[in-house]
Amino acid sequence: MGQKEKQKQAAWTEAKRRCRLSVKEIEMAKQLGMTPKSLIKNIPAPSQSWKLPVKDWIRSLYFEKFGVDEEDGLPF
Repeated sequence: MGQKEKQKQAAWTEAKRRCRLSVKEIEMAKQLGMTPKSLIKNIPAPSQSWKLPVKDWIRSLYFEKFGVDEEDGLPF
């Protein structure tokens, strides 16, 4: 594994930890073309009560784009 691959993996691990995401949610984010930096940037601040948590935001975008509920595996 090269140096760049290690850095990418470390960035995804950091995003997973800071955003409290599961492996499935990380895969969904990758399929949506998101980067670890974009996930970390979208962590809501305490004053942003209107903003969804990152895991819910990923799931809603995934459902909107693919029309499939990842938990059920069924199309909308």
